[in-house]
Amino acid sequence: MQPQSPRRRIRPRRTRPDRIRRRRMAALGAVTVLTFAVGTSAGAGHLAAPTTAGPIGLTRSSAHSPCAIHGGPDVQMTEGIPTPAGYSRSTGTVHALTLMVDFSDAPGQGSAMDRFHEFFPQTREWFRKASYGRLDYRPETPVTGWLRMPKPFRSYGIERGAPFDPGYRQLVQDLVAAADPKVDFRSYDLLNVLVTPNAGPSALDTVLSVTFADNADAPVADGVAVANASFVYSRQDDGSGTYDRTGYRVLPHENGHTFGLPDLYTPEGGGAVGHWDIMSEDWGPDNDLLGWHKWKLGWLDGSQVGCASGRGSVTYTLTPLYRPGGAKLVLVPVDSRTLYALELRAPGGNDEAVCKPGILIYKVDATVDTGHGPVTVYDAHRGSGGCTRVPNVQTELSDAPFSPGQSFKDPRHHITVQVLGADDDGNYRVRVVRG
Repeated sequence: MQPQSPRRRIRPRRTRPDRIRRRRMAALGAVTVLTFAVGTSAGAGHLAAPTTAGPIGLTRSSAHSPCAIHGGPDVQMTEGIPTPAGYSRSTGTVHALTLMVDFSDAPGQGSAMDRFHEFFPQTREWFRKASYGRLDYRPETPVTGWLRMPKPFRSYGIERGAPFDPGYRQLVQDLVAAADPKVDFRSYDLLNVLVTPNAGPSALDTVLSVTFADNADAPVADGVAVANASFVYSRQDDGSGTYDRTGYRVLPHENGHTFGLPDLYTPEGGGAVGHWDIMSEDWGPDNDLLGWHKWKLGWLDGSQVGCASGRGSVTYTLTPLYRPGGAKLVLVPVDSRTLYALELRAPGGNDEAVCKPGILIYKVDATVDTGHGPVTVYDAHRGSGGCTRVPNVQTELSDAPFSPGQSFKDPRHHITVQVLGADDDGNYRVRVVRG
């Protein structure tokens, strides 16, 4: 279900992913076409000097200003920058209060700390890699046992409905009351609630896990609003036999919302972005965030991001996104609300499922809301059937990156992107031409 007001955000309902299809069509040799315009002279692409905190530090005089797209007031969770105030900060040390809860009709099975260790230290390590060490994510568990709620689970009427509807509001109030003797909520940046897996339906049937982020009307604990809270239910086990290794990934996805990132899947599923961002597909093997999201969260310096806003031709050398350091992202603005982004994806770090390295090209639209496809990845090999058979990886988009010799065109906006070549270190050269 979609959010119901600009200050109330909830992850839309989704069902379990289908198993990957085993069909493969003949690869298409034709290159994808697609388009833009603005003004500078041809030459080598130089990334601007570092800003203080990614897009947060951008000013109108910045070299990145033409690429600082923004959404309208009717967009509840926007891809625009900077990220609005009210979300958890995404750089430095972030203290994540993590509580394990159970109910009389769904008593905790085993140790509450066993439930905690389904997600940690894996989640902390995932954020360390994704942020190049810029996010020091610290899960803290002042209560190491199950927190028993005073009502049976079924009495709360938990559904993926309106944020902090009466059932959720009562649940949070009961949770705060149960934890209050041992927890000072003022000491934490966000809240993780790990519900006993036997409460509610299996993840094979439906995914109840949800995040309430930037909620001004959230319940209050110790004088502070519980405004950024992620709830994880059941176990994200899809039957592929990889749960012990991959089941934790629902939590970094949900925490992404507490940092202001929208869902990239749509009501039809993950076909817009595929496995190229954990905000699209968090089932199955590791994947990273898009470079745009890393820029949005302050994990990339201005020196690592180019804004190709001028007429003419400019060439950039990009290093693999998973690798710390080096140029990571080229942005090509279309207007004040939309842009194209270019980044180099290769296997490594959190990107273990990449089966075809190359330049990933996608469009970001700050006017499209969470869960409706604010990002679209362009497939350099349309109809190929992809290059992977790993369960729960969007097969068709798995070989989306552009290879040396391929081009991407947006004739309407007079934009061409050419992938020129790769060096022995795995870096790629790309040229952006604007008419």
